[in-house]
Amino acid sequence: MKRHKPTSPSQRQNSSIDFSKFITTNEPTKSLTKGFRRANGRNNTGRITTRHKGGGHKRLFREIDFVYNKINVPFTVKTVEYDPNRSGFIGLVAYKDGERRYVLLHKSARVGDTYVVSETAPLTAGNRLPLKNIPVGTFVYNVELKPKGGAKIARSGGNYVEVSAKDGGYVDLKMPSTEVRKVLETAWASVGEVSNDENRLINLGKAGRNRWLGVRPTVRGTAQNPVDHPHGGGEGRQGRGRRRAISVYGKPTGKGQKSRRSKKYSNKHIVRRRKVGKK
Repeated sequence: MKRHKPTSPSQRQNSSIDFSKFITTNEPTKSLTKGFRRANGRNNTGRITTRHKGGGHKRLFREIDFVYNKINVPFTVKTVEYDPNRSGFIGLVAYKDGERRYVLLHKSARVGDTYVVSETAPLTAGNRLPLKNIPVGTFVYNVELKPKGGAKIARSGGNYVEVSAKDGGYVDLKMPSTEVRKVLETAWASVGEVSNDENRLINLGKAGRNRWLGVRPTVRGTAQNPVDHPHGGGEGRQGRGRRRAISVYGKPTGKGQKSRRSKKYSNKHIVRRRKVGKK
């Protein structure tokens, strides 16, 4: 981590990642980038479905390969790059047949390293195998929920999933949230942990840096009017007036309350629920 001289109140608190130790280039590969319009918390009809999003710096989108459909073709890391759209580092890789793609790198990946996607690949960080060929206790990332469906789990900086058991064609995975979940053994995963594990140690230092990231202010429900929030209203400071805390939409929220739907399609794959509330 990089600490800054306290030349202002925000700099005094600010801490950031020393990218010079990891990043090898500042210019992305043009053929693998494109412009895109950020959703800012809105759905396809323009309605806000996730509050407190909007604004932020303009971003260039990097096309990341999460499918890994080139089997038994080794690839070599050519660059280590920063991606504004994710917390882990990405790398430009060149396959032996000449094709180039962006992939999410693991913790110890360096320029010149060679990896492969194969059922018989060695169990070394960066290689990609089916879950049935990965021993219990191994840390993996970029995990598929469905075979050939592309990586969906453990893609944030420093994240990983632990292979905890195998039984009846399924593999039990211990998620970063402590949930234990079943996934088909024919789904693929990459060995190792996602790069940039220092990301969780960043201190933004001031509200303005949050706005650059596209995060808008959050106002407490008790500070609002009755028309705006179920917790609002009252003279001076008031309790919420109800047993359970709820969101602006009237749904249970916070304080360890369960909000998962009782008939959710994936309930049958959950071996152990995540621990909720204060850790």
